[in-house]
Amino acid sequence: MVIDKLFDSVAEKGHVCIGLDTDYSYLPPAMATRYPDVADGLFQFNKAIIDKTLDVAACYKVQIAYYESFGIQGLVAYARTLSYLRQRGAIIIADIKRGDIAKTAEMYAKAHFTGEFEADFITLSPYMGLDSLSPYLPYLKDHGKGVFVLIRTSNEGAKDIEYLPLEDGRRVYHAVGEKLNSLGKEFIGHCGYSAIGGVMGCTHADEAAEIREQLDSTFFLIPGYGAQGGKAEDIARYLHQGNGGVVNSSRGILLAYRKQEHGEEDFAACSRAEAIRMRDDILNAIHQASL
Repeated sequence: MVIDKLFDSVAEKGHVCIGLDTDYSYLPPAMATRYPDVADGLFQFNKAIIDKTLDVAACYKVQIAYYESFGIQGLVAYARTLSYLRQRGAIIIADIKRGDIAKTAEMYAKAHFTGEFEADFITLSPYMGLDSLSPYLPYLKDHGKGVFVLIRTSNEGAKDIEYLPLEDGRRVYHAVGEKLNSLGKEFIGHCGYSAIGGVMGCTHADEAAEIREQLDSTFFLIPGYGAQGGKAEDIARYLHQGNGGVVNSSRGILLAYRKQEHGEEDFAACSRAEAIRMRDDILNAIHQASL
């Protein structure tokens, strides 16, 4: 199962999930001049970063909206990026956040678990109900795929719905997490985690230990590190024995070169250095938490 592959990748390489949420404006000026075609420019930028970070990234998350915004040429770059990641043996999370039902969801599943857009994991929204997840489950059972389902996100607007109180004193995201953890028991890998993972923002670490205990078999995709205020010590609280989650960083890694003098001359090396810094920051926090 792909969840076992991801678990092993974290154990080997650390917790960094590099978000290839690439806008054409991210290209260094010289590269943009060299690749004026959007499809070529986006792909070549991504390729350079993949080549420099493959040994220090547990996985890659590719946010489809960045590519859709450029129309057909953007989707060509998206497909080429996914193809190259598969060629290099990388684990791919396609960040598509679909949340529809019935035949529409079946088509989304087919589109993103097979063909030119094939990924290992995709992101989903459960807020239309658990039947919005059902069409994806055969791909988990028969093809070893995985999903990351929104539970508690790191954005300020999460409080509008996810934090609404329930009659028993819990909040909406508690109920969502428990339902997903229960559903996921059917898809447990050898690592003890389910192919039904959850998106769990790290910006509210006060209840991290409780969440980790309750969602015992849910592997987390963790946003919120860095610019949104999440710290490495917060990340450590959402893990169990140093595993059970990957931590996404997109612009922080993609645009690391802009913080270095002459960084654009080797932008991918700057991305690698930032990925290593982030990896080590999280590993050090895990070590300190275990003392």
